[in-house]
Amino acid sequence: MTHVIGVDLGGTKTAAGVVSPAGEVLMSETIPTLNRAGGEAILDATAALIAGLVERAADAGHSVSSVGIGSAGVIDASSGTVVSATDAILGWAGTELVSGLSSRLSLHPSAVRAVNDVHAHALGEAWLGAAAGSSSSLMVAFGTGVGGSFVLDGAPVLGHRFVGGHVGHFASPYAAFDGTPLPCVCGGSGHVEAIASGPAIYESFLRFGGSAVDAADTRDVFALAASEAHDGGAAASSAGDRAAALRAIGVGAAAAGQAVGGLINVLDPETVVISGGLADAGELWWKPMEFALRQELMAPLVSVPVVRATLGNTAAIVGAAKLVLK
Repeated sequence: MTHVIGVDLGGTKTAAGVVSPAGEVLMSETIPTLNRAGGEAILDATAALIAGLVERAADAGHSVSSVGIGSAGVIDASSGTVVSATDAILGWAGTELVSGLSSRLSLHPSAVRAVNDVHAHALGEAWLGAAAGSSSSLMVAFGTGVGGSFVLDGAPVLGHRFVGGHVGHFASPYAAFDGTPLPCVCGGSGHVEAIASGPAIYESFLRFGGSAVDAADTRDVFALAASEAHDGGAAASSAGDRAAALRAIGVGAAAAGQAVGGLINVLDPETVVISGGLADAGELWWKPMEFALRQELMAPLVSVPVVRATLGNTAAIVGAAKLVLK
């Protein structure tokens, strides 16, 4: 039986797996992404990762016919080129992803396909995850950044210039402080990602008077919010930090929910999937997020299912594999 390789190429790590026609990940490996070494070095390392999995598959009696890739950056899915990318991967923009890998692996270019990693993630959830069986699904991921994908009849909607899915980069009324729009990593300001991402929640915590001594990152902010203030000399300080944490999470979650609700009004998906680290952070984030989301919805949409992603770390591998599975 012919299998394929699915690759999830991110800013910090690259994971790949041998995937069966039914979507089962039979074996997988993960390596650090050489994000400071440039595109060619990343292609070399990724090709070596894939080649190793092809050998392992062969030892297990499985042939591999093709490779699907979900990659960080804006990916031209027609040419397989990285159109643009952030500094999370230096020198990634302009990389010939498909031709570079196909030549290194001695595969015909038609046997290798690539899309943005969030589209791959959404495709995996639409095929075998939380949106399985849905004719259309909207997935939005809230973590280090904010990204999304609309999957229609089994294919992600990529957009004319392949920028579709950058749902973190439209205006949010929450993304301002003292009347000034908050700067966004894209170079704009006042965007959803500037208030609703994980790092943005930590920045909000500091703006609201939280102490960096008591919380070094977003994970600590959630821990503070879940704690109870203690009696004693540090009670006032502890209570102040907890209040800042609760406020930061509440504002970030409300911004996230409002944004997703607006997208639902525009796209009318059958199922909505929420993914990313914040979606897994518990009810402190989920409840205000879903409340704000449902406050936005037009009347015919009030019962739209809003569910957590279910495939975890394998979602993008499975979705990337789906690109090339016949």
